[in-house]
Amino acid sequence: MNHLGDAHLQTWTLHFMALLAANTQDQLAWLDERELETKDIVEEVELLCRVSEGLAERGAFEPEDLYELRAIGRRLSDIDATCLVGLWDNALATDSAWDDIRSLARRFLLTRLGDWRQPLPRPVRPHTGDH
Repeated sequence: MNHLGDAHLQTWTLHFMALLAANTQDQLAWLDERELETKDIVEEVELLCRVSEGLAERGAFEPEDLYELRAIGRRLSDIDATCLVGLWDNALATDSAWDDIRSLARRFLLTRLGDWRQPLPRPVRPHTGDH
């Protein structure tokens, strides 16, 4: 991987952690009318947690940053498969695993950036096929 790719993955990880760390109301507002599947969110975060290992080896993350990312990955793998079905906004309101993940993401951001309160990533609008 090149440095530009590492920087992009590091930024994406920080943005996603900011989303996971946000209060439930802010997460729901960010989702707005988007219909994101819970399993897709889980897969994306698990991927970022795995990729962070290589990023740390190349200096994009500090070794201590990995502690919370590994914990998030473990917590995600503990989520029951039945809780992965459906939309993420529903899971945020009903599955306490997201409270645990929120806490871990906050600790990660606090360690990494000194404050868990970060701007949420700009939502990507769905592609409509229009140019």
